[in-house]
Amino acid sequence: MALGSTIGVGLFLGSASAIQLAGPSILLGYLVAGIVAFIVLRTLGEMAVHEPVAGSFAAYANSYVGPLAGYMVGWGYWTYWIVVGIAEVTAVGIYMGIWFPETPQWVWALSSILMMGAINLIAVKVFGEFEFWFALIKVVAIVAMIALGVSVIFFGFTNDWTPIGLDNLWAHGGFFPNGISGMLLSLQMVLFAYVGIEMIGLSAGEAENPRKTIPMAIDSLAWRILIFYMGAIFVILAIFPWNEVGQQGSPFVVMFERIGLREAAGLINFVVITAALSSCNAGIFSGGRLLYALSVNGYAPAPFAQLSKYGVPHRAVMTTVAVCMTGVVLNYFVPDKAFQYIMAAVTFVGLMVWIAILITQIQFRRSLSPAQVAQLAYRAPWWPYSSWFALAFIALVVVLMGFHEDARIALVLGPCLLGVYLAMFYLVGLHRKTTINREFK
Repeated sequence: MALGSTIGVGLFLGSASAIQLAGPSILLGYLVAGIVAFIVLRTLGEMAVHEPVAGSFAAYANSYVGPLAGYMVGWGYWTYWIVVGIAEVTAVGIYMGIWFPETPQWVWALSSILMMGAINLIAVKVFGEFEFWFALIKVVAIVAMIALGVSVIFFGFTNDWTPIGLDNLWAHGGFFPNGISGMLLSLQMVLFAYVGIEMIGLSAGEAENPRKTIPMAIDSLAWRILIFYMGAIFVILAIFPWNEVGQQGSPFVVMFERIGLREAAGLINFVVITAALSSCNAGIFSGGRLLYALSVNGYAPAPFAQLSKYGVPHRAVMTTVAVCMTGVVLNYFVPDKAFQYIMAAVTFVGLMVWIAILITQIQFRRSLSPAQVAQLAYRAPWWPYSSWFALAFIALVVVLMGFHEDARIALVLGPCLLGVYLAMFYLVGLHRKTTINREFK
């Protein structure tokens, strides 16, 4: 599910905006950001293997930083999944516009939210199966695209067997056509693509053998995502000039049209639509369960903890869907900018969760004696330099968001949102709670 949630709108659509800023140097951005994502995963894995609980980073933040940190991480991650759902249905509207250009974008966004909300209310038993197959569709489609792209680049498939070569990587203004600053400004969009991999930590409490399965999952997930992202972007940039990417929707669809496989382009458009719907479904599912968990632990209104006769936290799910409706409003008033605004917002919230994971792991390490550290079954590499490097990199990206017009709004909305949650914590009297349910189920 972590793999499926990560390979979605950030790759299929968000990559276009990042390429327009950085050009071919976006490959370097994906590499460095991938290394940081791997560090975050390993720090989370270190705690998850040592202490596997269902609450994952919310429970760890409560234990090693404080109840306020656990509360803020819990609500922050709920907000993250809300914004992910909005971003995904916005992408559905953009993709459907390729087939139905006369239909307003907001109509598809509204239809998607209602459909995914209904699935979460009446078909929870098949949710895991649903997500598995749609994640598989995404992965198979990306592998096929990379293989086909390589055949075009190096063997000239669909190009009269004349290899296209790699000239497009430097023939249109060089590898850094917009300078180093262009690559730096694209980093917030690149990190957006990776945010979501921390979802793997939520499974630690249910894993049968976390000491074996969690390290295996984390290590394999990291290199697979790097291959999928860098491989796919490499193929796109090699096949046609970077300054033409993203002008006609998803770069993956345009790539197939460019090489003459229009039928395949239609199939890829279907794949990316189902990918976006899948991630939206995961967002509503996770958001509903997180709101339910917050309620069970006394950090959200009690009615959200009620279950339907089918065992569904229906009020929490319906509230999550209702909040996702703000995405419909954005798609109605600013359809051209909706995706950029939402992507910036979700990046900010996701990065705050990553920062919380890193700070929690630093506090976790400090709480251990040298003998306890030596007994850790799974350690974050290059401690403590890796954790501090990742924190510094994420802080740099947050600062750079202030220099990007579309991302700047997130630096206003993000702190305001955190301020609202902080005010709730004290006004409702939650600061008098000294513990949080460690299981955070």
